[in-house]
Amino acid sequence: VQLQASGGGLVRAGGSLRLSCAASESIFSANLMGWYCQAPGKQRELVASITSDGSTNYADSVKGRFTISRDNAKNSVYLQMNSLKPEDTAVYYCNRVDYSDSRFHIYWGQGTQVTVSS
Repeated sequence: VQLQASGGGLVRAGGSLRLSCAASESIFSANLMGWYCQAPGKQRELVASITSDGSTNYADSVKGRFTISRDNAKNSVYLQMNSLKPEDTAVYYCNRVDYSDSRFHIYWGQGTQVTVSS
């Protein structure tokens, strides 16, 4: 499974970006799709995730500003980022978790840079 993330860029504080993650295989059965971010010198951390039945989970820092969604027909997951802040600056990675053969399979995209200027 390959994940291709796109949509990052440079935006001013208060602006918006929409990240996209296209999977090489159907995401219909994917147990979990998510977005993580990693700022310089920091560990990678969860931003948002969405389960196969559409349940979502968000980091406290992005609640009310970011929205994760999935389009099974397009094998894609999206992250709508509104009211961006300089502290949102990071590389954002798409993530997929499948459960089969009695174990978890974890896949990562290549990352897309988001830079928010003050």
